[in-house]
Amino acid sequence: MYSVSRIKLSAPQLTLGSITLAAVTLTCLYFHAHFAATAFAYLLVVLLFSLKGSFIASSALCIVSIAALAYYFAPPAFSLRIDDPRDVSVVVAFFIVSIVVTHLIGRLRQEREAARVAAAKLQRSATDLEDREKRWRAIFEHNPAMYFMVDEAGIVLNVNTFGATQLGYACAELIDQSVLGIFLEEDRAFVRKCIRACFEDVGQSRTWDVRKVRKDGSVLWVREHAKAMLWADERPVALIACEDITQRKQTELALQRSEAHLAQAQELSHTGSFSWNPTTGEAFWSKETFRIFQLDPQTVQPGPQFVVERTHPDDRAAVREIIDRAMRDPSDFDHEYRLLLPDGSVKHIHAQARATRTESGDIEFVGAATDITAARRAEQQLRRSEGYLAEAQHLTHTGSWSWDVYGLDFVYRSAEVDRLFGFSPQEPVSIETIRSRIHPDDLPRLQEVQRQAIEHVEERFEYDFRILLPDGGIRRIHSVAHVVLGSDGNVSELIGTHMDVTEQHAARERLENTLVALRESEQRFRDYAETASDWLWETGPDHRVTHLSEHTSAAGILATGLMGLPRWDIACDTEEEPEKWRQHRATLQAHLPFRDLIYRTVNRTGSPIYVRTSGKPFFDGNGTFLGYRGVSTDITALIRADQAEQKLRKAQAELAHVTRVTTLGELTTSIAHEINQPLAAILNNADACLGWMAREAPDLAAARSSVEWIIEDAIRASEVIRSVRALAKKGEIEMVPLDVNEVVRDVIALVTRELVSHRVTLRTELAAALPRILGDRIQLQQVIINLVMNGIEAMDAVTDRPRELLIRSSKDDLGHVQLAVADCGVGIAEKDADHVLDPFFTTKSSGLGMGLSICRSIVEAHGGRLSLLQNNEPGATFQFVLPVHKEALQ
Repeated sequence: MYSVSRIKLSAPQLTLGSITLAAVTLTCLYFHAHFAATAFAYLLVVLLFSLKGSFIASSALCIVSIAALAYYFAPPAFSLRIDDPRDVSVVVAFFIVSIVVTHLIGRLRQEREAARVAAAKLQRSATDLEDREKRWRAIFEHNPAMYFMVDEAGIVLNVNTFGATQLGYACAELIDQSVLGIFLEEDRAFVRKCIRACFEDVGQSRTWDVRKVRKDGSVLWVREHAKAMLWADERPVALIACEDITQRKQTELALQRSEAHLAQAQELSHTGSFSWNPTTGEAFWSKETFRIFQLDPQTVQPGPQFVVERTHPDDRAAVREIIDRAMRDPSDFDHEYRLLLPDGSVKHIHAQARATRTESGDIEFVGAATDITAARRAEQQLRRSEGYLAEAQHLTHTGSWSWDVYGLDFVYRSAEVDRLFGFSPQEPVSIETIRSRIHPDDLPRLQEVQRQAIEHVEERFEYDFRILLPDGGIRRIHSVAHVVLGSDGNVSELIGTHMDVTEQHAARERLENTLVALRESEQRFRDYAETASDWLWETGPDHRVTHLSEHTSAAGILATGLMGLPRWDIACDTEEEPEKWRQHRATLQAHLPFRDLIYRTVNRTGSPIYVRTSGKPFFDGNGTFLGYRGVSTDITALIRADQAEQKLRKAQAELAHVTRVTTLGELTTSIAHEINQPLAAILNNADACLGWMAREAPDLAAARSSVEWIIEDAIRASEVIRSVRALAKKGEIEMVPLDVNEVVRDVIALVTRELVSHRVTLRTELAAALPRILGDRIQLQQVIINLVMNGIEAMDAVTDRPRELLIRSSKDDLGHVQLAVADCGVGIAEKDADHVLDPFFTTKSSGLGMGLSICRSIVEAHGGRLSLLQNNEPGATFQFVLPVHKEALQ
């Protein structure tokens, strides 16, 4: 299509050019022009038309020109043949020049046309660009958003008029200034960081919210959208579009503040909100609701299931019923239940919800759950307090009341007031009935109190009156009342209490009578203290004597000589017993009480005396140590008595030893027999052993048995000798854990011969597994030997019945060990029963009367007792009881 259009455009040019060539040809023929001149004329025509026409037309004219030259002007004429070679060169040169020049002119014309078209397009583009720039400049300048262009240093390169105006500046005031100047001081580091991040990632958009400061100091919130790009000179710039979000931010802040206030209000009121859609199962709980149920919002999806799980087992069925009813028949609900929390605590919850319909048509419950545990506890505490108050009023006989001073009647009175007046709390009582119970002499005083209250003479009243009880008794009442002012400033009520002081009134009378007796008792106590052997003392913080009672002279102590001295300077045994005094001084330094400190001092005549003292520290109201107070006693007589008792015990021990030696003398035959028996057995077994060894084939087994018997008999003889030596030995008492049955067996070995020689049968009833006692084996053997020998002697005159001696061990009801020795002799006369254990009392013609006395002393020294038991049958029974060793009790 392009070629056809070109041909159509070249046709007029070719026609006009052909006409022009025809005219030039006719002109040259007329003037007989030279061949070269004609060729030049043709060339001009071709060049001329090539400037205006197309290359096709110019080429066609060039061919027409060559044909005309060859036909009209190159010999032979009117023939296309050319004979002259020079004409051929001219024709060829003409063709080449015309074609080349035509082509060049065509190219030049095309380039000129293209340049013209490009210039036109450029002009149109410049115009469009200018128009666009004007439009975009108008958009940039007047767009209702701030636009800033900043470089990497944060310098403002450009800003739109709207943005500058919104900040209260002119554009020139912001350009070439740091963009940080329009931000709050505390936000500048954040803005610097955001701009730096934009330049670190060119082409990436970034958004942030920040506050900007207007020129007048006011603040607005903006949302900045920033993007860094490369500018024309390849330097990076950041284009920042700022959206004013102040209104939105204020709304968000208000919403956040409202939500915070709501959350704070819910937390303060312990009320959580919730919503629940039974159809979709969707549920929402506020933070306070989660806190009330002690559930973690991050791990728990709220819903009715967790409510049921957290509900107290006793309330779970009721809660499940409410949830089921809400799903069946949606309606508002209001109920209370208890939660049983994981830590075992219980909360009381008041839940109420309203059924609403959502946009989708579903029913949704919106409500609140309030922790009313404190209220329930307060109610319980209030009921308990009311009960306590009623009980306290009943116990203290105190009633409370409120009296209308104008209505002349009780506004309120507690049940105890009715009881004080002798009425039943449930009994309806009129004010006239109550007045009738008040003593007539006391009514004027009550009326006077009412008058003074109305006139506001006083604000507090105390008065007494009497109640006449139906049984004729009188109850005394002490009343305390306060005035209550109404809204008009006048007295409207009296509130107060009635207290039954009948007993206090009687007690006051008894007290007055008692005070007289107390003064007499105080004087009597003073007389006792002054006449007693004890004396009172007091020391100061430095432990020096500051006070002594006046009757210290009874102990031969001169009080004035001891004042100002510490106790260790009064004592005479500080060097003899340094440890005792070191401990005592340590106790005093620690301000601790002490008891029964015994020390030696001298009286005013220089004689040694012993003092026992006890003391207690005393302090002032601030806890400052002030010294000691105490009592001292002269125990010289007790100490000397103890020393005498120790001498007596030593003498008794000597006597006991002599008695044991004497007893050994009496048992010489038995002892010799007990030793001779194992010695004779040793000799017999030794002879037998020699006989077994003298055989041709020695019987070693029999010889070994003989040697073993020899060893056993030697041990038996050695035990007898040991027992005798122990009895004969004089030594200190050795208290060790003992089995009383073993002690009995040791004694039997020593008295066997005496039993045989006196034809006495010994029978033992020794209880198994007896607890151990703490005692001296030798002394207890002496007691048992003495009792056995007395029993043998008591049966010497018996001829009409068998002579039998019984040794019996057992435990009594208290768990103590007891041992009894019973004989069937002549017994103890009734008149001698109370004196048989006394020293020097004896029923024997040759006795000294010390054996049983020594036995009693030994038993009592062991913490036990020796007694005589009367037998139903002939004879006598002596029994001693010993306490169990403390280790046996564990």
